[in-house]
Amino acid sequence: MKWNFALVVAALLAATSAFAQAPSDRPPPRDPRYDAPPSAENTKIAYADVLRVDPVYDRVQTNGAHEECEDVPVERHVDSGNNNAAGTVIGAIVGGVLGNTVGKGDGRKAATVAGAVVGGAVGHNVASQDDRYYAGPERRCRMVQDGAEERRIVGYDVQYRYRGDVYMSRLDYDPGERVRVRISVAPAD
Repeated sequence: MKWNFALVVAALLAATSAFAQAPSDRPPPRDPRYDAPPSAENTKIAYADVLRVDPVYDRVQTNGAHEECEDVPVERHVDSGNNNAAGTVIGAIVGGVLGNTVGKGDGRKAATVAGAVVGGAVGHNVASQDDRYYAGPERRCRMVQDGAEERRIVGYDVQYRYRGDVYMSRLDYDPGERVRVRISVAPAD
C-alpha cells in the first residue's frame, strides 16, 4: 500500500510540474524600461534666443446687437382734468333755455334748437380752454443686429536659435527675447 500511495503522490507532482511548464496563451510580460517615455534624467530645460516672432491672424465673424436711439419731436395733449362732455351738455342746456325765450310758435322751437347747438359748442370750447398741448422730444430706441468681421491673433510663429541651430514653432503666446525649450536625448533606432 505504501508503494501505491507513493506512486500516486509522484504522479501528482509530475502532473503539476508539467502543467506549470506548459506554454500559456498570454504573452510574456513586457519590460517597462522599453515602453516608458524617456525619463526625466534624459530631459532638461534650457533657453533659446528668439530671432523672430510673427503673429498669426484669423478672420472671425462676430454677431451682435446694439441699441440705436433717436429723439423724435412729439406733440402731446395734456388734459387738465376738466370734463369736456359736461361743458358741452351744460352749454346746450343754457343755450336751449336762452333760445326758448326768443320768438313765438315754431320760431321758438327753432330758436331753442339753435340755442342748444350754439350753447353746446360754446360750452365745449370753454371746457377745452384749460387743456394744454406739449411739444417736445421723445427718445425712441430699437435694437439693431449687426455683424462684423475682425482679425484676431490666434498664435505666434516663433523662430529661435539653440546652440547654433535654428528652429521654428507655433506658440499660443509671444515669448519675448528668450523661449524655454525642452532638450531630450534618446538612442536612435
